[in-house]
Amino acid sequence: MTERQKDRPWLMRTYAGHSTAEASNELYRNNLAKGQTGLSVAFDLPTQTGYDPDHILARGEVGRVGVPVSHLGDMRRLFQDIPLEQMNTSMTINATAMWLLAMYQVVAEEQGADITKLQGTTQNDIVKEYLSRGTHVFPPGPSLRLTTDMICYTVNSIPKWNPINICSYHLQEAGATPVQEIAYAMSTAIAVLDSVFASGQIPEDRKGDVVARISFFVNAGVRFIEEMCKMRAFGRIWDKITRERYGIEDAKQRRFRYGVQVNSLGLTEAQPENNVQRIVLEMLAVTLSKDARARAVQLPAWNEALGLPRPWDQQWSLRIQQVLAHESDLLEYEDIFAGSHVIEAKVDALVEECLAEIDRIQEMGGALAAVESGYLKSQLVSSHAERRARIEAGDEKIVGVNCYQSTEPSPLTADLDGAIMTVDPAVEARVVASLKNWRDTRYQPPFNHPRPCKALEKLKEAAKGTGNLMEATLECVRSGVTTGEWSEALREVFGEFRAPTGVSSAPVAVTAEEGTPLALVREKVARTASDLGSGRLRLLVGKPGLDGHSNGAEQIAVRARDAGFEVVYQGIRLTPEQIVSAALAEDVHCVGLSILSGSHAELVPDVLVRLREAGAPDIPVIAGGIIPPADAEELRKAGVAAVFTPKDFGITEIIGRIVDEIRKANKLDPLEVPA
Repeated sequence: MTERQKDRPWLMRTYAGHSTAEASNELYRNNLAKGQTGLSVAFDLPTQTGYDPDHILARGEVGRVGVPVSHLGDMRRLFQDIPLEQMNTSMTINATAMWLLAMYQVVAEEQGADITKLQGTTQNDIVKEYLSRGTHVFPPGPSLRLTTDMICYTVNSIPKWNPINICSYHLQEAGATPVQEIAYAMSTAIAVLDSVFASGQIPEDRKGDVVARISFFVNAGVRFIEEMCKMRAFGRIWDKITRERYGIEDAKQRRFRYGVQVNSLGLTEAQPENNVQRIVLEMLAVTLSKDARARAVQLPAWNEALGLPRPWDQQWSLRIQQVLAHESDLLEYEDIFAGSHVIEAKVDALVEECLAEIDRIQEMGGALAAVESGYLKSQLVSSHAERRARIEAGDEKIVGVNCYQSTEPSPLTADLDGAIMTVDPAVEARVVASLKNWRDTRYQPPFNHPRPCKALEKLKEAAKGTGNLMEATLECVRSGVTTGEWSEALREVFGEFRAPTGVSSAPVAVTAEEGTPLALVREKVARTASDLGSGRLRLLVGKPGLDGHSNGAEQIAVRARDAGFEVVYQGIRLTPEQIVSAALAEDVHCVGLSILSGSHAELVPDVLVRLREAGAPDIPVIAGGIIPPADAEELRKAGVAAVFTPKDFGITEIIGRIVDEIRKANKLDPLEVPA
């Protein structure tokens, strides 16, 4: 077969961005030079949640998990010398998606681009933020309006852009089964399309144009056959919904278009070199089947369970894609699974179960109603708890974690602190100083922006009405408004939203019959409460800062509850001051802090200092998250009682160790009860 007859390879991306716009721009240009065919922009948490870098909640988070983009000047620097008209850019942004797309458009216009030729994707899926990722800002209704307005605007003005990337990726990270992943994503798509068509902004004869621009972003786990069948089921269900519910006759417009990042949930801190083969297997699930092949693929790096990957680690993941696409014969054949009775039976079963769950959600009033009621979140927390229980029991085997744990020393991790990239703590101060300079000079040459207050007032007036918010947002961009100012204006009109945690309604996932590990920990909890003269031990589980990855915190909260603790868990996005106030008000026996974004070095010591200043230095504080060994040692020196990382997969054992720390802090003798 000649090269001309081969299928075109998928878009190859690397999810990247860190520190500053300048540093990220250099990274993007280097990756493009290495053969990457599209950009995938990672934004930092303040940008994702609509805060400027100098906001109190942004402390410790600036430039850590992505690039800070506070205003048009940052966006200019981010894409300097990268011709946007020739680029395909994916932006992983949700609550503030309209704002980032508006800045992207203005920079493209300044480059002289024809915006009708811009290609790329904004994730813009707010439903999964309430369920799993936690970067939501506004309540469901206003959030859906922002999504609706963006879709209508791009279909009419940037027709090659994918305005929404309905994202089941984080649902799987939060514990979703394949059925839940498909059903919840499809229910989100129904809610979005219903809203778009009800808005009156799209003529009846252009409904197919809208459907054709809806894309999906999925997760591929290591269960290769199941994941490949999941993608075939996704396509079949999407075809059915768009044809039967929305009357789309053109098969091309009904095509299921998706990009993928393979699973990060399954990456392990223990024996991290095993992550390479996991990544390869997961990539095969979304590339081998021609009829269900991804349109764009980005792979995590082998060391993402340890911290932020270095450029070399990202290059390794890019090369994995390139070897498959260019050295193998994968792209030379029709679908190699067509006609397989095993595959067809599995796909049929998935489709049947998914359609039943979609109907169940529709009977509740649709995806947004199921978010507000807490149904979707509680289902995910339960599924994740069941998965963790299977791992702890050894029923679900993770090589190097709960089986085959003996290992030769790894040269890849001989220097653990050098095996990941670290963000210079001084970056935050530089970004904040740059923001102040922008605010001070945005009215002066060469920028000559008009006063942003007028643009913000127009935005608020538009938000109070029913018109499309994109034009008012573009005016804010051109007026030099900052990310925090844009979001704050909409917060004034729309308010904010705290999503249900799903903890209180999650069923017990681990049995507690006599002699089981959980029963033994329950005994430790009860005896310690008795020794302290307290009715029950009280544990505060806190999420300081902007890290919305709450899966670990939720699992600790559920297991502590099942072990007999009274658990105080108020969800995500709290300041250290709020956490300490809650600890004192609830008279807790321990504070547990969960941070996966890398801001532990700033925020955990702050909680310790505030507890001491409040006269409660004896309340033990434990920390969990992606914490490098050197950082863990520093936290212990600062007074943290215990540090847990992804290698500590036994949640029941963690709860037992928390009890030990409570006893130690209260000068009680250790209990000879194994945990």
